Amino acid sequence: MKKYILDLTLRQISEPRLGFVILQLTDPEKVLPAMVPGQFVEVRVDGSSTTFLRRPISINRVVRETNELWLLVHAVGDGTRALAALQPGAVVNVVLPLGNGFTLPEAAKERVLLVGGGVGTAPLLYLGEEMAACGCRPTFLLGARSAGDLMQLDLFRQLGDVYITTEDGSDGERGFVTQHSLWQQASFTRICTCGPKPMMVAVARLAREKGIACEASLENLMACGLGACLCCVEDTTDGHVCVCKEGPVFNIEKLKWS
Repeated sequence: MKKYILDLTLRQISEPRLGFVILQLTDPEKVLPAMVPGQFVEVRVDGSSTTFLRRPISINRVVRETNELWLLVHAVGDGTRALAALQPGAVVNVVLPLGNGFTLPEAAKERVLLVGGGVGTAPLLYLGEEMAACGCRPTFLLGARSAGDLMQLDLFRQLGDVYITTEDGSDGERGFVTQHSLWQQASFTRICTCGPKPMMVAVARLAREKGIACEASLENLMACGLGACLCCVEDTTDGHVCVCKEGPVFNIEKLKWS
């Protein structure tokens, strides 16, 4: 897909939970380019003396009715904290769309499970919306440390059935996503997952055991987004590849995960 460098305007910023913000960006002059679920953007951080590289952020939503791009940002460093401090009306320079995306269902009858943990739930919302637009109702399995860590549940529940695990048992079932009783209650034709690597490795292992096709969106450190800096290299059956260019979404059969 063609890549663009755009100056977008921050229409609105909200805080779904402490330490996280949602940036709702728009182009006031033209329609946003096509983007697919699983792709990401590289955001330039202005006004931070310690931030020299763009920050890779998953596409959370593309709202065509309002011409908005949503980015869910975890404010954990100088760069992301600077983004979280922006005010409506600020101009944000982005490179997009980058990487590849998840495979969309070919038939509405497909039973697809979307498994996310932490900020890894961000790209699954856009994926669920695009699936729903195709007539496919996805099932979501979302994991967090506690109930207060869960985000955007109202939007997920508009798209499909939502199941939850929390490590402390404060919402849903206690434990990890791979321990949820849903795995014994239902069968799926495909799984898409994004989140911490240990979670995705466990989901991939369970998918292999059950013979279910699975795609994972990797979160390797991506500095350039174009395959030039070699920060995000992953060992695959096709050799060492740049996640930002050949991914971030991979079929798990391509990944050399133990």
